Amino acid sequence: MKQPEKTIGFGAPKDFGAHIFMVDVPAARNRPVSITEVYGYAGEERGIPSKEPRVVLERKIWMQIRDTAQREFNRRLKAQKIKTGRWRVGQNPVDRLLGKELCVLAWAAEQAQTDEELLVICTKWLALRPEERWWLFSQTVAEAGLPEDKDRGWRKALYFALSDGEPVVEARKRRPRPRKLNGNYDMPLFALLEGK
Repeated sequence: MKQPEKTIGFGAPKDFGAHIFMVDVPAARNRPVSITEVYGYAGEERGIPSKEPRVVLERKIWMQIRDTAQREFNRRLKAQKIKTGRWRVGQNPVDRLLGKELCVLAWAAEQAQTDEELLVICTKWLALRPEERWWLFSQTVAEAGLPEDKDRGWRKALYFALSDGEPVVEARKRRPRPRKLNGNYDMPLFALLEGK
């Protein structure tokens, strides 16, 4: 993420025509939150639309994931000496790369059924590096990147990958038990293959 001169929202360049994401948080608390990719000047060229909706989230799910995303984004923006942001009612511009990461979190969370499941998703999303989130976005958007695609391919896989198990924070507290392999504990795989 290179540092633009002036930013708005969560690191989005203030310049007209920038490629960003827009998070629309309606004033009515029963209305869903939508995340849209806005292509800026690149839109309407070579078959690229001006904008594409990426996900529509139930408000209760948004309320569970928004603080996790805000803390993570602001931590990184501060490290880059870029003005931090916070979610507000209305249009919230988000840096292009951070927007991709937010989509990954939203896609994983959109099918969650419980608060505990959302906690697991948020902690596992935090455990991913930004580059991993960008890759997951690219894989997912290639085949299932529109709001109606939530039960397809990578979109569905994100839910299963990030919701399975327990929160990463809790999982790290426990030490794994050594495994017994051929009578020896934790013998390296190459030693087993060589018959040692």
